[in-house]
Amino acid sequence: MSSTACETPVDPARSALMRRVRQKRTRAEDDVADVLRELGLRFRRNVRTLPGSPDFANKTHHWAIFVNGCFWHRHQGCHRTTTPTRNREFWLAKFAANVKRDKIKTRLLRAMGFRVVTIWECETRTPTKVRRRLKGLMR
Repeated sequence: MSSTACETPVDPARSALMRRVRQKRTRAEDDVADVLRELGLRFRRNVRTLPGSPDFANKTHHWAIFVNGCFWHRHQGCHRTTTPTRNREFWLAKFAANVKRDKIKTRLLRAMGFRVVTIWECETRTPTKVRRRLKGLMR
């Protein structure tokens, strides 16, 4: 019998839930896309040629937008930023890596001359808040 590094039993219900989490074309992203169109801002989605593959970007006007899930990217002070109790060390390491990666990709984009905006999933429920945050891109 072979042994793996992580002997924590896997909960089938939790696995099914995590498989349903989308990475692209989420509701939050669609809400931000609606506001961008309303503001008349042209964009490309998931631009893989830029560091971190921003959810939205305009290379001509040098801006990039990340739409981050509060849970996965650790939105400070948000009620959605919870930590699972099962396999806690794994989750804490995963979240720390996500936050570190977010900082690095933002730094790289800014070094390239891009304005970077992070919109949190919980903010997308209020289009006026998103509109206010994105108006700065219209210069």
